[in-house]
Amino acid sequence: MQNFPRYAATVAVFATVLYAALIIAAFGLISLYTDRDVIDDPTVGPVVGPVMTGVAVLIVFVTLLGIALGVREENQRISLGVAFLVGFGAYFFFAVAGAILVGAGTGDPFGFISFLARQLLSPFGAAAGVLAFIIAILFMWVLASRVGNKGRPRWPWEKHEDE
Repeated sequence: MQNFPRYAATVAVFATVLYAALIIAAFGLISLYTDRDVIDDPTVGPVVGPVMTGVAVLIVFVTLLGIALGVREENQRISLGVAFLVGFGAYFFFAVAGAILVGAGTGDPFGFISFLARQLLSPFGAAAGVLAFIIAILFMWVLASRVGNKGRPRWPWEKHEDE
């Protein structure tokens, strides 16, 4: 199918939007149930949390787009290893982005390390990674299920006998 890269890129965009919505919802629910803020340090400022989330979403988008455009249609498969790397990348860079902002904002290198450790151990970082893993698996599943299709799905009464 000649329009598969366009289809795969479109699915990558929708999967990324789904990831962003799920991560915001998960952060809200985790915060509600644990009675804890995503960024528990009030001196950090209001920008760090959205930037951290944006970095995780960007990591997911770039990797899904790389899968969409880098793997040929007939080679699309579900790879748990790749999904794990997407999840780990979102988890790790979620925490690193915040730690860099905190370290640059305060000028304290130990503040960088302690913020990074707190975020890597928090349920919010874990949620960012787990959701990225799930979205990557679902994304690869959608692409792999499309392999071999010729055109749009048809209703049973639309199928021709000669196909």
